[in-house]
Amino acid sequence: MLVSANSNQPWNSPLPTLVLLPKCKTLSDVSQIHARIVTTGFISNSYVTTKIILKFSSSPHHPLFQFARQLFFLQHPYKNPQTRRNPFLWNAVIKTFSHGDDPKQAFVLLCLMLETGVCIDRFSVSLVLKACSRLSLITEGMQVHCLMNKMGMSDVFLENCLICMYLRCGCLECARQVFDRMTNRDSVSYNLVIDGYVKSGMVESAQELFDVMPEEEQNVITCNTMINGYTQLVDGLRIAWDLFEKMPSRDLVTYNSMIDCCIKCGQLETAYDLFRRMPKRDLVSWASMINGFAKLGNVSIARSLFNEMPRRDVVSLNAMMAGYVHDGQFTEALNLLYDMNGSNLSPDNATLLVALSAITQLARVEEGIAIHRYIEENQISVNGKIGVSLIDMYSKCGNIKRAIEVFEKVAKKNVEHYNAMIGGLAIHGICEFALELFLEMEKLSLKPDDITFVGVLNACSHAGLVKEGLTCFELMKRVYNLQPKIQHYGCIVDILSRSGHLEEAKKFIEAMPVEPNDVIWRTLLSACKNRGNFKIGEPIAKNLMELDSFNSSHYVLLSNIYAKAGMWKKSYGIRKMMMERDLKKVPGCSSLKLEDVVHEFFVGDRSHSQGGEIYSMMDSLQALNSEPMYSGSIV
Repeated sequence: MLVSANSNQPWNSPLPTLVLLPKCKTLSDVSQIHARIVTTGFISNSYVTTKIILKFSSSPHHPLFQFARQLFFLQHPYKNPQTRRNPFLWNAVIKTFSHGDDPKQAFVLLCLMLETGVCIDRFSVSLVLKACSRLSLITEGMQVHCLMNKMGMSDVFLENCLICMYLRCGCLECARQVFDRMTNRDSVSYNLVIDGYVKSGMVESAQELFDVMPEEEQNVITCNTMINGYTQLVDGLRIAWDLFEKMPSRDLVTYNSMIDCCIKCGQLETAYDLFRRMPKRDLVSWASMINGFAKLGNVSIARSLFNEMPRRDVVSLNAMMAGYVHDGQFTEALNLLYDMNGSNLSPDNATLLVALSAITQLARVEEGIAIHRYIEENQISVNGKIGVSLIDMYSKCGNIKRAIEVFEKVAKKNVEHYNAMIGGLAIHGICEFALELFLEMEKLSLKPDDITFVGVLNACSHAGLVKEGLTCFELMKRVYNLQPKIQHYGCIVDILSRSGHLEEAKKFIEAMPVEPNDVIWRTLLSACKNRGNFKIGEPIAKNLMELDSFNSSHYVLLSNIYAKAGMWKKSYGIRKMMMERDLKKVPGCSSLKLEDVVHEFFVGDRSHSQGGEIYSMMDSLQALNSEPMYSGSIV
């Protein structure tokens, strides 16, 4: 806007300038105010500059509080003796930092006040403690604590600020020490420490403090915190319910906390009953119930609740979409997102992550590209989980080139980005590049985790790199001190089996410190079938058949091993055993995506809606291929 004023005041009156201050919002407005006070000489008038600083320092608009800071440092700290005696104006500027974009500067200003002999009051200290809390500046916070002791500042308000600062910095013991040394405590003091215990998982300590808390100090906030804490206990629901029933008054947070407690303890019906009895519901109430039903597989009820909501937000949308994905209804999750496009809801990072997960499962790379375009247009960072999901989506949808492009555009790569990229390269058989990235992690001092090694070992398996795979397995244990999991042992078995080292694979399994599962044994058994190794394969198959007599794959593998060894009688015997036990081989399945629809075809299955036309065409093609081929010319 263009600020202007029509006034009968004389040019040397500050009133026209001060009248304009509430109308200022933009850098252009600030520039006009600046020009006005310079040309009128009011820039040297402490009354006018003080009014501007106080007005602009409380503004949410960046150009305004930035100008307030500049004007303050230009005119007041050293030139005006009044600001030395009264820290009010200093506190106003400190607040622009402690509550604004650069909290650490609040501590710098406090140091400047001490150096220039400006009086410091309780508000100066509280604002700097707020800044230390926001950035977890424990060292600076402790220095402020020492300053308070030196200056004899000790009231309930400041000590509560100290407790909050220590809790935000993760120093629960220091917070408790401040609490224990307090001469006077109020409900805020107790609530802060109890909340700190609950958030740290120390519910028993929270309970002990709650029990000794004076009854007159207990309030709704205290009880709500304890209810959230009881969720972590085995018998927590009963204790939380007792407290809920005894509460003299309840608010919306109380009901939401109790519903959350019921859901986490598996009492969905109790939660639903309480939800229906609530005097008032908010978006958190609806989202909690939708999330609870969706996670337990009752997606239809969750969707009914979603449709029933008087007003929806992105959190409820995310809960419903996540429920569909959890239930395997990936198309429904995406349809819900597209249906909400006409509303005022804008997807957040969680929405995009759920959508990318559904797209990955459906292999709809075109829709993934559309999501990627949205991310770029809205300048959403790919440095976090969004970038990881994009790399994973492109890799699993078959577009490894785009996955590499996303990976290279990530400015601040972390272990998860490397894991996704190494895993994608392993799937596509680009194993040399996967190993290069693994070595690059070491150069960048990024410590690989167990997921990294699953990807690296899979890459070695697909490339037949036995020596490299075994070396990486040893690096994992000896250099990075990671305890191998069953997946890592499975990868080594796969590496040895694929390369024909069946005896070594068998010895490796027998020497494993963890119990091998059926997947590991089947990996070796499948290799025995491919290599025709009857000696190793037969005992493994028989052992698997004893462990799981209803798994048809064990019988089929053993039958094929016998057949490859020319032992037809034994092969037929296994097939006969399958018939007697009514075991059927799981039919093979092929998938074909046509115009965004995935068609599945099973062996011998004619249930497809266009099955008649498809088989008619196949018969025609087969007849065409069976016709005799003629050479020469036809006269």
